[in-house]
Amino acid sequence: MSRKEIRLKELDAEIGDPDLWKENRVLAEEKGKEAGILRNLIESFRTFEKDLVRATNDSSEDVVFDLEKRFKKLEIGELLKGSYDTRDAIISIYAGVGGDDAGDWARMLGEMYIRYAQNKNWKTRIIDTNVIEIKGEYAYGFLKGEMGVHRLVRMSPFSAKQLRHTSFALVEILPDLPTIEVQKFSIPEDDLKFEFSRSGGAGGQNVNKVETKVRIVHIPTGVWATSQVERSQSQNRERALTLLKAKLLQRMETAKAKELGDLRTKAKPEWGSQIRSYVLNPYKMVKDHRTNVETTNVSSVLEEGLLDTFIEAELELYRNEK
Repeated sequence: MSRKEIRLKELDAEIGDPDLWKENRVLAEEKGKEAGILRNLIESFRTFEKDLVRATNDSSEDVVFDLEKRFKKLEIGELLKGSYDTRDAIISIYAGVGGDDAGDWARMLGEMYIRYAQNKNWKTRIIDTNVIEIKGEYAYGFLKGEMGVHRLVRMSPFSAKQLRHTSFALVEILPDLPTIEVQKFSIPEDDLKFEFSRSGGAGGQNVNKVETKVRIVHIPTGVWATSQVERSQSQNRERALTLLKAKLLQRMETAKAKELGDLRTKAKPEWGSQIRSYVLNPYKMVKDHRTNVETTNVSSVLEEGLLDTFIEAELELYRNEK
């Protein structure tokens, strides 16, 4: 806890400076959010320590079970020490090899992550097709290990002969970067290509009449980002640019530190590169190929979003690799 306590003291000192609120209110609010998350974690740890001492006089099964459950939660919190682990997350899902089945598979994965977020009482918002914003404590920290290729094997609903089909989708996880980092990261205007189109979605006077959807391409790398969820073109432009910067910063950070390994950034959604397989036929199984965690209860994963066992194993794996 000492590291988190030191960070909390630093944040409290910064937040207590009136000049920060006058000069950059957005930054002050972001620091306040980070401080709140750390304070909750530290207070939970201190309460646990006190209850653990009291439990020496009460070793009933219920008390022991409760303490074990709380300790597990605190232990997971200790694994979330990355630079952006406290941030919200942006999930982008790209259909790979598999035609219509792959497109449908990308949709299914999006729904799975939305249910996972709902289970944690996090907020979700659809930014674009198969692009989801997830707001919640440590959202990026929990979800970052989901980045990679996901494989589905099932009887194709798009095949008249009901043939077994294998589909792939690439899941990309980005942190919702602090405003100060977005502002500091400058991209030459000549390196950007802006594309505008009419936004789809629910009804309304502006739908399909005004080109509010924005797609920005970083010409040197080919990396791109898009947004159509905001009401105006300028807001979508700002949102897409923020997403693009997050992608480029993650690309630079991974290239420099290679913390997650080259496979994650170079993975292609095709055979042999998957991190997890979801098999619906001829048998039922979800298996993570990195941690070997598996379950035969496929519906609990895909339909209910019960991913905790897989994600906790991912966090343990990263700790052991460091």
